[in-house]
Amino acid sequence: MASPRPFSRYEFLIAWRYLRARRAEGGVSVMTWISLIGIALGVMALIATLSVRAGFRADFIDTLLGANPHTTVMYYPSQVYNELTEETYVTPGTIQDYDALAQKIAALPGVTRADPAVRGKVMAAQGGASGLGDVYGLSAEALKALPGVVDPDRAMGDIADYDKGVAIGIGLARTLGVAVGDSIQLVSPEGAQTAVGTTPRVETYPVTYIFSAGRWDIDETRIYMPFAEAQSYFNRDGLADEIQVYVADPEQVDRWTPELLAAAGERAQVWSWRDASSSFLSALDMEDDVMFLILSILVLIAAMNITSGLIMLVKNKGRDIGILRTMGLTQGAVLRVFFLCGAFTGIIGTAVGVVLGVALSLNVDHIMAALNWLTGGNAWQPEVRGIYALHGELRAWDIFRAVALSLVLSFGVTIFPARRAARMNPVEALRYE
Repeated sequence: MASPRPFSRYEFLIAWRYLRARRAEGGVSVMTWISLIGIALGVMALIATLSVRAGFRADFIDTLLGANPHTTVMYYPSQVYNELTEETYVTPGTIQDYDALAQKIAALPGVTRADPAVRGKVMAAQGGASGLGDVYGLSAEALKALPGVVDPDRAMGDIADYDKGVAIGIGLARTLGVAVGDSIQLVSPEGAQTAVGTTPRVETYPVTYIFSAGRWDIDETRIYMPFAEAQSYFNRDGLADEIQVYVADPEQVDRWTPELLAAAGERAQVWSWRDASSSFLSALDMEDDVMFLILSILVLIAAMNITSGLIMLVKNKGRDIGILRTMGLTQGAVLRVFFLCGAFTGIIGTAVGVVLGVALSLNVDHIMAALNWLTGGNAWQPEVRGIYALHGELRAWDIFRAVALSLVLSFGVTIFPARRAARMNPVEALRYE
């Protein structure tokens, strides 16, 4: 007579019967309940943590790219020797044929836009308030191409009036206490050249547009000025400081670096958003790995309780094991029965953990709002973390990783007590019965 195939229906029935039995009959112990709850909480924490980390990374990159170029082409500074004074001066790496270079770069495959820009640092003042400003001289068309700046739900004023003044971040507007229609004073050390040296340049501009890019550091310092006005203000007549480039796939922006360098020629350098944020992104990757490892250990500790519960179950079911062995149950069948007892605990705990983790991830906004209310707004500090809010982003890969880890650990820890049950001598088990 052929032996029943492994994991037959009767093995599942016996395992489920043992788990449903009352404790007085040697059924599910307190340790099994503890392991089930522990696995559920561990999987929940793992899924929620991974989704929050993924959401933070996505928001960080979206807000960064929403108001910044994907990559920038600029030139290294050059040294100029003055024969009259016999001194060597370092001049910034400016671009003369910026329109031609921008068109050449825009024609490259995969490049969606290329805009010349002027950059400079200023002090912005209005009344008795002041703050540091990072000025970007861009054309109106280039500014309208920035999704983080033109969002009408987070902006004040009409972007069509941009050429009549300047556009500033909402944080800087709050610092200076200005609204659309007010004027601000910009002070730059790069002023007029006189016989006694360079004098600071002071100009007053009306604020025509106030935006929120979703990033604290941008909203607190960013000022957009019409390109021609920025050339005049920063002594860049006929020059540009850089070419801001946008590509079809910002995540793969480094693929365009060789082509951009070839198009720009000698002394050119390329600085992408990944280069600017490489340290922070590397820190995020390292923290993700560390958090996954720590939470994996918590799941392992919860899964180890399955071993304790199964050992107690095997001890209580010694008589049953002896009877089953004398009835013809093989060692492999006994092993599979008790393996299924532990596996059921892991599967149920994992399923509950997935449901709780998904529910928690989908309600991160509400949870953070409640924490901010309880702590008086100190639960999330945008000046430290950069973005204003925290969102969860559920990814199938993260859920799969959490489920796979939990099931592998849960199945793995059941092997030892299941083998112990399978190796039990039926004669010894029934000796005193």
